[in-house]
Amino acid sequence: MKIRHDTKLRFVAYASVVLIPLLLALDAFQAHRYAKLKNELAKLEAKQVEIVEQNRKLISDISLLSSSDRIEKIAENELGMHKAKSEDIVRVEIK
Repeated sequence: MKIRHDTKLRFVAYASVVLIPLLLALDAFQAHRYAKLKNELAKLEAKQVEIVEQNRKLISDISLLSSSDRIEKIAENELGMHKAKSEDIVRVEIK
C-alpha cells in the first residue's frame, strides 16, 4: 500500500516539475501575443480614424464640386454655354 502511495506522490511531483514551467512558458507566450495584438489593434484604430477623416473630406469636396452654381459658372465662362431660351427648345414626341 505504501509503495502505491509513493508512486502516486512521485508521479504528482514529476508532473508538477514538468507542468509548472510549461504553463509559465505558455503564459509568457500568451502575454507576448496579447501585447502584439493590442499594438496591432491600436495601429488599425488609428488608420480607421485617418480613413474616416479622409472620407469626410472627400464627401465635402464632392458636394462643393457638384454645386449647381459652380457648374453653371464653368459652363458659361469656360465652355461658352448659356441657358436655352424657350424658343430654342425643340420637343420631340415618339408614338
